[in-house]
Amino acid sequence: MSNTEPKNNVEAKKKGGKIVLIICILIILALIGVVIYLLLNKDGEEQGRRNVVVNEDNVDKIIEQMQDSERVADGYYEMTMNSTWYFENGTAASDNAYVENTVTNTNSVYFDIVRSDTGETIFESPIIPVGSHMEGITLDKDLDAGTYDCVLIYHLLDEENENDISTVRVSVTIVIEN
Repeated sequence: MSNTEPKNNVEAKKKGGKIVLIICILIILALIGVVIYLLLNKDGEEQGRRNVVVNEDNVDKIIEQMQDSERVADGYYEMTMNSTWYFENGTAASDNAYVENTVTNTNSVYFDIVRSDTGETIFESPIIPVGSHMEGITLDKDLDAGTYDCVLIYHLLDEENENDISTVRVSVTIVIEN
């Protein structure tokens, strides 16, 4: 009787190991199936968006969806600007400074330029509506010839253009040539 007990334990351990192995294989197959489904479903969704026939009944909805997909999310800001601005002298307008509030944005903005070394504000812009831009910028402060590391601080405004909803900071270099 003592010879059968160890033999049964070995067989039981082998049987238990096989069950664990089968369960692991089933879990791995299930995970692979989920990944394949998600990949195929994603491609199907993209393909479905492209295969829409536009007619009189759905044209407004399609236009709205296209406009929404091209815009940045609320509270975000897509920047279009150059990062080094050249000025002939401290009172001249820059011939290359450019800041745009692109049509993909959802909010009006304004910006301030602050010197990194002193914290002095050297330019305050007017409000820039969505789809507008500024160029030919003249600084509010007369700077001596040199290169100045600055921070351009965008202020995103609410729909009424009264309150800041967020800010974005970007490095900009100001070069005064004479």
